[in-house]
Amino acid sequence: MEALRPLSREHHQALLLCWKIRAAFAKKIPLIRVKKYTDWFFIHHIQPHFEVEEQYIFPILGEQHPFVKKALMQHRRIAKLFVEEEQIERSLSRLEDELAGHIRFEERMLFNEVQKVASRQELRLIAEKHPFHHFEENTKDVFWD
Repeated sequence: MEALRPLSREHHQALLLCWKIRAAFAKKIPLIRVKKYTDWFFIHHIQPHFEVEEQYIFPILGEQHPFVKKALMQHRRIAKLFVEEEQIERSLSRLEDELAGHIRFEERMLFNEVQKVASRQELRLIAEKHPFHHFEENTKDVFWD
């Protein structure tokens, strides 16, 4: 569905983030470098993405829909993992796992449900409020390279 395509592209970038975290662990990159990148990614990509979903996608199904309840719970858990400052290695490891699972859930289940029930007007609003934007990478420290 065209209106959800920009969100799916953002999901792809978030999956690449998961890969970057795994690569950092494999290469034994200092955690502070990875944390700086994930902090940047959270502010510039994850927070705005969550806001769009919560403002324009989830209302299509309604706050009582089980998929919406699950997605909102996952958003809260993922956000906490991004801002964790104490147990960085543990939180990055959990973040990589939970973010990938969350994306699979939204792509395979939640977005499919939205496509079934969304009106043309709702889809137009999503496309209008969240058009495709080219992904801007942070290349200050490409530890995954």
